[in-house]
Amino acid sequence: MDMFLGAKEYVDTAVLPLFPVSFGNDIKQSVAMTEFIQLLTIPLERQFKGRMIMLPGHSYLKNKSKEKLLEEVIVWEKELFDNGFKHVFFVTSDSMWKSIEGELKGGLIWLPSIPLAAMDEGARNNILEDQVKQLLQLFMQKWQEDV
Repeated sequence: MDMFLGAKEYVDTAVLPLFPVSFGNDIKQSVAMTEFIQLLTIPLERQFKGRMIMLPGHSYLKNKSKEKLLEEVIVWEKELFDNGFKHVFFVTSDSMWKSIEGELKGGLIWLPSIPLAAMDEGARNNILEDQVKQLLQLFMQKWQEDV
């Protein structure tokens, strides 16, 4: 946060990870999605420090209506744009967000969750590294579209 405050005029991108929470039959799936997105966003923030701020994830109950979830995220979006961020992105593995993506002013980055728990550490690290590289390219592409 000190880096952000010191370089606020250069930090034009805010990223809000979206984390589903469920206590039903899909509890393991929601935990896996959250873990996957957390593991991807940490190196992403490191790579783009000075350009991007990674917000703490927004946890939401998976059984809430799409309308309520959209309202919550729009409040975040408005706050971020009102505070000078030029780019706002939401990152998630929950495919539900794809159905309401058009309602957002910011960008939605949906990444299908990869089951990492069953993998050995080397394979997991390789997959995460590949995913982070793709994300880096995606962010750079989005920034260039606005130039």
